[in-house]
This record gives sequence, structure tokens and C-alpha cells, in this order.
Amino acid sequence: MLTPRADERGTLHELFRADWELSEIPLQWNLVSTRANTLRGVHVHFNHDDYLIVLSGAMHLGLHDVRPDSKTFGKSQLITLTAQRLQAAFVPRGVMHGFCFTEATTYVYGLTQCWTPEDDLGCRWNDPELGLNWPVSDPVLSSRDASAISLNELKAKLGSARTRP
Repeated sequence: MLTPRADERGTLHELFRADWELSEIPLQWNLVSTRANTLRGVHVHFNHDDYLIVLSGAMHLGLHDVRPDSKTFGKSQLITLTAQRLQAAFVPRGVMHGFCFTEATTYVYGLTQCWTPEDDLGCRWNDPELGLNWPVSDPVLSSRDASAISLNELKAKLGSARTRP
């Protein structure tokens, strides 16, 4: 949770400090507004980490670890970030992630390397192998996310590339 400092003028939250313990400092920042009943992802990156904060609304952040050398390899988790309880989430490279919104939401996120399409791989949001119990059943998806491959197909692709886990 990000610690607020409040006085008679209002509240200040430090959203990011270069001296916080992160693998790298973000080089690109994005501001995103999303409509209710939308799901973005599920994606994975191998060249950058993500650092995100919800400014209004709520995000259900789905995570699935595909890093073979990780203690959490193959495990999934769904966490909720809200503007009412301001906090930051860090998504390391090699951890698949999707963002689900049951209400209109605005969030910011930083990338430790600038985004490239070659480093934005994905699978179907509702693949049972992900083990994510999303709070929506028929979300609005991008055309790319709607036609994404299965998690097993993605793992086979990653294995054949030999440059990624």
C-alpha cells in the first residue's frame, strides 16, 4: 500500500521513488482509461517489468508465472487493486498478466523498457490452464485478445524459441 501524507490541504501519495527496490527504473509511463466489463490480456513480456497503480475504479489483476526457475512457476493469483486503497503492483518479466475491470477505471503503469510488439505475447484470457477465476464471463476484448492462442500453444512457442523460458 502506498502511504498517504495528509494535512488540512489534502493528501499526498508518493507513487514512485527511484530509491525503492525495483529491478529497474521504468523508462515508459502510460495512462489508461478502461470501460466496465473489459479485460486486457492475458500477456507476458520477457524484456520489461510492469509497475502499476489504479487511480480511479478497480482492477482485478490476474497473474500466472511461466518462469521455469521460479519458486512460483505454474502458480496463479488474482488480486484486486482499487483507488480507495491506493497501492502499487509490480509484475516481473516472465509473469503472465491480465487486467479485468468490472467498473470504469483509470490506471497508470510504467515499463522498465519501452514497449515493443515483439515482446507482447499472449494467450486466451479464459484458458482453464491459467487457473484464474475472473469476475466476468463475457468481457469486452481487443481483436488480438479475442483470437489469442491457448496457454499450452504459447508454452510450446516459447519452448521452441529457446531465447525465452
